[in-house]
Amino acid sequence: MPFIQINILKGRSPEKKERLIREVTDVVSNVLEAPVQNVRIMINELEPEHWGIAGESVKKRNEVTK
Repeated sequence: MPFIQINILKGRSPEKKERLIREVTDVVSNVLEAPVQNVRIMINELEPEHWGIAGESVKKRNEVTK
């Protein structure tokens, strides 16, 4: 049973997350030849202050670019 975890920043619409789940499920099912019913997808949404790039949080990086 494939179990896929996806980490993204908060802010995507429910429709985009539904599409992500659907399309990742289809790809995993095809590549691994696993029934769609057996594919599990977990989306972890992270706050921008909990995600760091090059030594600073995404929240801080976004504040600097505004």
